[in-house]
Amino acid sequence: MVPFGGWEMPIQYVGVIDEHRACRADAVMFDVSHLGSVLVDGPGAFAALQWAFTNDLKRISPGHAQYTHMLDAVDAHVVDDIIVWWLHDETFIVMPNASNTDPIVDALRDAVRERGGADVRDITTERVVLAVQGPNARAKLAAVCIEAADVPRLAVREVTWQGHTLIVAGTGYTGEDGVEIHAPVAAADALWNALLAAGINPAGLGARDTLRLEMGYPLHGHELGEGITPLEAGLGWVVRTDKGPFCGRDALTARATAGTDRLLFGLKGEGRQIPREGCEVFLDGERVGVVSSGNFSPTLECGIALAFCDPGLGEGHTVEIDIRGRRVLAEVVALPILAR
Repeated sequence: MVPFGGWEMPIQYVGVIDEHRACRADAVMFDVSHLGSVLVDGPGAFAALQWAFTNDLKRISPGHAQYTHMLDAVDAHVVDDIIVWWLHDETFIVMPNASNTDPIVDALRDAVRERGGADVRDITTERVVLAVQGPNARAKLAAVCIEAADVPRLAVREVTWQGHTLIVAGTGYTGEDGVEIHAPVAAADALWNALLAAGINPAGLGARDTLRLEMGYPLHGHELGEGITPLEAGLGWVVRTDKGPFCGRDALTARATAGTDRLLFGLKGEGRQIPREGCEVFLDGERVGVVSSGNFSPTLECGIALAFCDPGLGEGHTVEIDIRGRRVLAEVVALPILAR
């Protein structure tokens, strides 16, 4: 157990590699209750979220989820990356990263004051969030709650289980099929034990990180955060400049016009050495970038990394990563690093 964003979180239960492989081959569950849950409810909720975030809610409808960003108004860096669950016409659950919940609540209250009437309430302590992930996730979950197992990818549904209302979304952070379940605290123990009894074993933060890294998914504080725009992170698709004004739009347009001197790339090592954040990347002896996240890939059985590098770098280039003074060869690969 380690401190993480104000929570005590498990790194592993039986081992990172075993938990990672179980997710790729079968099904596991992650306790991701450290993520924030912010309820935004009222007639001005839609307008406030359209202003606060980069993606366009008009591209989805009630009963669906959307990945989006909140940008800094001055320099367009990604304040946070967020999943929005659109529950009902005027009701949304906004899910920020753990350490960003309070700032996102404040920003959304500002947006509500500017754009229309809605209530913004932090409900993080009122619920747990369990992510059930893996190719067998739905089949095993069906033994516990078939309505939850039937929620399609990127859909959001309310279901009843043992007298409790669960909010279930077809979302995740592993690259595998599955759902995330928003359950009241009163249901937490019973739901956890029912999932265990169905053969869905727990996995910790260690496997969650290696799984997301194989998929090239960004982690706030590494691939997103201070000084990093969606464009540098290769996430321009999250920004819908055609939807109209939103916070940070003008700043991002200016950054796009000026161009960028770095882009996010995937790196696949030739051996088992593990690149870590801060390792420098070299091409033909010249420094071209720095690793933002790195680890051992239990699936590929080699070191892998995400790195911000010179935009001129391309897929197929062979680079060197300086790992504790030793140059290790790696191939520049398209994301996701793990081809599906």
